[in-house]
Amino acid sequence: MKYTLRQLEVFLATARHENVSRAADELAMSQSAASGSLKELEQQFAVQLFDRVGKRLQLSELGRQLRAQAESLLQQAQEFEQALSGGQTVGSLRIGATLTIGNYMAVALIAAFRQQFPTAEVTLEVANTATIARRVADFELDLGMIEGEINSPQLETIHWRDDTLQVFAAPSHPLAGKRRVSDAQLKAQQWIVREPGSGTRQTFDRAMHGLLSDLDIVMELQHTEAIKRAVEAGLGVGCLSSISLVDAFARGSLVPIHVPQRDFSRQLNLIARRDRYNSAATRHWLALCASNSGK
Repeated sequence: MKYTLRQLEVFLATARHENVSRAADELAMSQSAASGSLKELEQQFAVQLFDRVGKRLQLSELGRQLRAQAESLLQQAQEFEQALSGGQTVGSLRIGATLTIGNYMAVALIAAFRQQFPTAEVTLEVANTATIARRVADFELDLGMIEGEINSPQLETIHWRDDTLQVFAAPSHPLAGKRRVSDAQLKAQQWIVREPGSGTRQTFDRAMHGLLSDLDIVMELQHTEAIKRAVEAGLGVGCLSSISLVDAFARGSLVPIHVPQRDFSRQLNLIARRDRYNSAATRHWLALCASNSGK
């Protein structure tokens, strides 16, 4: 075999950081050793895996084609080493979640996962749908848990569970307590909503089809708690996942606004690269999610 697992590690770390020095730091190597390992790999096969763009190293077309295979080979080799040593660990797992899932659901799943696999290393990144999808596509996350819809040939979408958005207001709001709110009344409100690129905003825009251009959107915020605080302060009405509003409704600090003529239903999905090898940690996480699908 003309290549080593260490060379694959350097190749993948360099692909992540687009910089040999940072790749060397990640792998606890000297910069010269990492650079030499990468150069030797390219020379052995007379290929160019990176294009040099200033101080950055960007994957060449061949490098992009080989990255998924290299990721898979390295993960399988790590699992093989664990099996040889009789280890019970499932390794590490990098999860990305959109805000509603990350703030209200993912932590409980991580706790359940760690209870089953105490030595597992799990990291969680919380961002909007567009960011999570990009980071999964770029191999920076193993799996994504998203509220929005994506259309990417690189990513596989797995339906996880159903969810519904809810329009809400402060208890003192004029619409509070009404049995039904008309479209004309919706257009008369000041709205505080999530930012473009979020799954919640995507669903809101779809639900308000035909009205969207007439809505008075006064604030676009990146965090659900900030939207809830703004609505509680009487600055307008909001629309968020019902999951994020349970406690506020129970306290009475916010109240639901009934809009039955609009469809606020949506799916929560898991996403992964189609060509990525599912490690033991990934397989166990998918099984955990399936057992917590709400079905």
